[in-house]
Amino acid sequence: MTGTTTAAGAGRAGAPGTGGRAGAPRTAGPAGVDPDAVPDPQASAPRRRHTARWAAAAALVVGAGLVLLLATRPPQTATEVATPLVGQAAPRIAGTTLAGGTFDLSALRGRWVVVNFFASWCTPCQQEQPELVAFAYAHRLPTDPALVGVVFDDSASTARAFMRSTGATWPAVVDPGGQLGLDYGVRGPPETFLVSPRGVVVAHFDGPMTSAALDYWLGRASAGGA
Repeated sequence: MTGTTTAAGAGRAGAPGTGGRAGAPRTAGPAGVDPDAVPDPQASAPRRRHTARWAAAAALVVGAGLVLLLATRPPQTATEVATPLVGQAAPRIAGTTLAGGTFDLSALRGRWVVVNFFASWCTPCQQEQPELVAFAYAHRLPTDPALVGVVFDDSASTARAFMRSTGATWPAVVDPGGQLGLDYGVRGPPETFLVSPRGVVVAHFDGPMTSAALDYWLGRASAGGA
């Protein structure tokens, strides 16, 4: 009886491959899979954190690039349109203003000039007008870019009332026969031309401008040595 008990106890004390550790059962895994070969989830955690850091860094780089792209793009307002006038001397603008004075574009030689064709009945012109008022106020010094309007297919009285109602103070030339519009190839307001200090047309835009857009294009033209 004693011998039988001893043998059974020895069998419980250890099994082949356990190193003789008493009471250390192996956890059963999937059929045919060694539990010791299953990856430890905690061991792969640092790798996942490393990948996440790279993904976050890549997202920051892409985001910074997008911000830079948007910052260097021209504000989305008017469209730059090709014209045979670009690179040529600006056609003469001379005549009577809505205020009753006289105006001659050549008197502004040495300054950048923004020539804006407008009409009081033109909805885009009404949208554009507050931006032009802001631009004129921001560039009110004698050496700053000058702004001049040209009335397009509109009566002097309604154009004058429009200018007064919006607080516009820049000269606006009356063009009763439409010759100035023909000289500049204007098809419909608002259209804007940038004239360099040398009196050369450097850009033409179709649609409502903004103060920011004018600053952008003037800065670009100046940097180009126009």
